Amino acid sequence: MTDHALRLLRQDRRLAALAAFPFDFDLDRAAHGHVEPVRLASGGPLEVIAGDDTGGTYFVCGDGSVLYASSEGAAGIIGSSVDEALEILIGLPAWGSCTDLSPEDGEEKILVRVTEAEDEIREYYGIDEERAELRAALGLPERSPVELVGMLRAALLRTEPDFVLLNDEEHRAYELLDDLPRPPLWEAVLERGRADLALLRDGDAAAVESVAADPVRRRLALRAAQFDRAEGDLGLLRRLVRAEADSSMTDELRLAAVLIGLHGDSRDLPLLHEVRETDYDTHCGLSDVPGPGADGAELREWARGMDEAMFGTDPVDEPVFTWIELALDQGLTDLARVALIRRLDAIEVDQGLLRQPDDPDRLDPSPLGWIAADFERLGDLAQALRAQRLCAALQDTARDRASACLRLAGLERHTGELDRAVRSLARVRDALGDTGDASVRDWQRINLGMFIAREHYELTGALADADLLQEARALFQAAEEIRGGLSEPAARGVRELAEATADRLAAVS
Repeated sequence: MTDHALRLLRQDRRLAALAAFPFDFDLDRAAHGHVEPVRLASGGPLEVIAGDDTGGTYFVCGDGSVLYASSEGAAGIIGSSVDEALEILIGLPAWGSCTDLSPEDGEEKILVRVTEAEDEIREYYGIDEERAELRAALGLPERSPVELVGMLRAALLRTEPDFVLLNDEEHRAYELLDDLPRPPLWEAVLERGRADLALLRDGDAAAVESVAADPVRRRLALRAAQFDRAEGDLGLLRRLVRAEADSSMTDELRLAAVLIGLHGDSRDLPLLHEVRETDYDTHCGLSDVPGPGADGAELREWARGMDEAMFGTDPVDEPVFTWIELALDQGLTDLARVALIRRLDAIEVDQGLLRQPDDPDRLDPSPLGWIAADFERLGDLAQALRAQRLCAALQDTARDRASACLRLAGLERHTGELDRAVRSLARVRDALGDTGDASVRDWQRINLGMFIAREHYELTGALADADLLQEARALFQAAEEIRGGLSEPAARGVRELAEATADRLAAVS
């Protein structure tokens, strides 16, 4: 990857003018920047190097790749280097009409498309002599349209996950420049699990113990077994279900129990009952496992019902959050981040995606809470705030509003948005004061009350540290009023923090 051609364009005004017209790669437009503040979701560097006459911008990324962003909110990689991008822009001046093409489409189809597009250009100005001159001056090879289409396609397919462009104010992702098919998230997530499942089936004792002892590998192997079921897997499933119980109640523990139950062997019931009694959570989560007196047919019937309701054999049917969580667990952070951003963007545009299947007139905001939590896990608090704000806005009950706004206030405090955090806590108190909503009737006697008081004291301390003493005193008074109404155990849980906050406020006052 080189920028040899870019250096030549910057040194030679004649060549720069040719690149700008007719090939619409204008170095002078770099001084104007893009139409809006942008950044890469992955956090990598971006340098504006040129623009076009539609308001689009060409950026160089950290690895030398060239990212094109339109003024209409679409972006994608168009070359692995500036030289390669210029080869494509000069060789395919109507490259925007070729983003759906592939070398597999065949030479005839590609040439027809390219010829038609270039003939339209030639009706207004020349490109052939200009292309030959610019290629020769920049030392670019003469490639066929088929080869250039292949280069463009390969570049576009590299856009996700490393080069997804975001609006830096709204944090929404730009659409892709193309509609090319891409491997689904689950395919990348399951790759390790499929490899480990093959190891388990080989029967090597050391490999079996290695996979069973690693929580992430174990979960992935169980997911791989979900979609590639074999009669001979019963032995390894028995080993994995015992190991998975050490992680308490997980979806994969239930999956392992179901996969075992599908074999219909009543001799597995003692094992499943033993696993169920691992702890309180597993006892509750596996409470529906057939009793000790059940036979193999009853066990299989239970497993089939659970399989149909919760699992199945097609990874496409699995909720996207399953794959996001497993991607995060194995360090595929950029893939997970892009999937989360795309999902949040889709929900912002169409809140109907949150409709409850059994009650289409109601929305279920809980996926937004999961998205916010995953962004927190990634350390991307800007996106977490975006998800949590929408989550708080969509709550139905006073208790849910209070809980969502409480979590929002904590995120705002951590990001230094103290004035917003103060307003979010005011929304919490408003929700608690909704006497017509029975959901908050007992909030002072449960942990929610303690958590609310705790956040008031934490934010009071942050306001004091920021020298916002008037706001700190007002919030401290609200915190004390909340603590005064808590049950004794809840009040005792925040007493030390309350005293420390009072001392802190006195010291800065």
